[in-house]
Amino acid sequence: MTNANHIVVAEHICKSYVGVQALDDVSIRIKEGEIKCLAGENGCGKSTFVKIIAGVESCTSGTIQINGKNLTKHTAKDAIDEGIQVIFQDLSLFDSMSVADNIAMNKLIKEGKPFTHKKEIEKIAQDALSLIGVEMPLDTQVKELSIANRQIIAICRALALDAKLLFMDEPTTALTKNEVDSLLDIVLGLKKRNIAVVFISHKLDEVMRIADSITVIRDGHKIGDFSADELDPKKLAFYMTGREVNYQKYERGYEDQQNVLEVKHLSKKGNYQDISLSVRKGDILGLTGLLGAGRTELALSVFGLNKPDSGEIYFEGNKVEINSPEDAIDLGIGLVPEEREAQGLFLKKSVNENVAAAILKRLKGFMGNIDSNGSRTLSKEAIEQFRIKVYSEDTIISTLSGGNRQKALIARWAASKPKLFILDNPTVGIDIGSKAEIYEYIQQFAKDGIGVIIISDEVEEIVSNCNRVVVMFNGEVVKEYTEEEMQVPNIRQQINELVESGKITEEGGQQA
Repeated sequence: MTNANHIVVAEHICKSYVGVQALDDVSIRIKEGEIKCLAGENGCGKSTFVKIIAGVESCTSGTIQINGKNLTKHTAKDAIDEGIQVIFQDLSLFDSMSVADNIAMNKLIKEGKPFTHKKEIEKIAQDALSLIGVEMPLDTQVKELSIANRQIIAICRALALDAKLLFMDEPTTALTKNEVDSLLDIVLGLKKRNIAVVFISHKLDEVMRIADSITVIRDGHKIGDFSADELDPKKLAFYMTGREVNYQKYERGYEDQQNVLEVKHLSKKGNYQDISLSVRKGDILGLTGLLGAGRTELALSVFGLNKPDSGEIYFEGNKVEINSPEDAIDLGIGLVPEEREAQGLFLKKSVNENVAAAILKRLKGFMGNIDSNGSRTLSKEAIEQFRIKVYSEDTIISTLSGGNRQKALIARWAASKPKLFILDNPTVGIDIGSKAEIYEYIQQFAKDGIGVIIISDEVEEIVSNCNRVVVMFNGEVVKEYTEEEMQVPNIRQQINELVESGKITEEGGQQA
């Protein structure tokens, strides 16, 4: 096969760490102007491959050509000089610096130019923005911008360095549907300029929309290279996991109709207003709507972290005041927050310590000391029950994949025996195999009589798991779908359209 028009030709790449074979005989070619998806579950070797091509790490064996040059042993600077750019999930921007400064900085550093010529900085930034047809105030500080606009700045910073190949790692995780559509349009625009993009995403619908080709990696081995039109999401999921992945639709079969939670006319200025809803034992209630709809703020109020201005909360039929997370936990409420890294996990602590965190009161023994044997027994049971891939309960949780971290967080609250379980975007950034497992656990909680609330931007996730759904828009409830309405054949389309507009006609349908 000719290497003409290939930016990267990586052949028989192997990478081993102590006791771990991260990549085993992986060969991948990336052509000019190609949009390639690198697909696989967390821990399959995708990130390792990207780091090797970017010069951050060296391969153990194999050969790499970049722009026709043999660069098997190369540095990050060598990769940048050849037009290789990586946009990592954290974007690596400087929040207190301006849009222009962030875009121009790397180019000026590379060229050894002073960072004092404002006109040149602004010209570099404006030229990069013009390449993708975006207008943005150049003097605005990055910390004032949305995640979507920060993504654009990261892309423009790469373009300012004459990028020929751009790796994008989970770029749509925190974006609304409209922002995702805009970003994908930008990616397609890069293709027209003959810039190659390697798109890494767990959202298979996005992959199928923009990819020319898909390379699947599983457990460090390349499963195959496919043209995007050869696959559909179901086939792709099979190649990624090695098994059929089906999302079982949940139907409530619990006979007890008692409300676990009821909120009446709850309001919080600037967050949400006049919210009334209820959750029964065995319910999985979906809360959906565009980002900023007030869903997370409402959940935080129920968990004692965002005190409402007015309204009432009833738990198991009794009016309650929830002024702190301790109050919520004592009632039997668990919360898996949206920002699991910052708000949910103790990243420098072990799996054992993380799982036990919600039930420390129960683990206290004589003289108030924590029962370490009881804690370890609990953690071992959780690791087995939730199939957490870990060497031992003493493993530091930050070393685990996103899916395993989330399963450990769910295990923590499961150990507390909650009566109400709130999960805020429980599968964001999680691979398809772990996602299916998490759905299985959530549905089992409901079957056991726990009331569950799922907050999610993904309509597929809501429809598969929820027997009732509440749609919020600008802080208000605009529609509640009953169990009967959730059985309508086109319910996905109905909810998706409503989420986008937030409007209902008098007949109960969508208003354009």
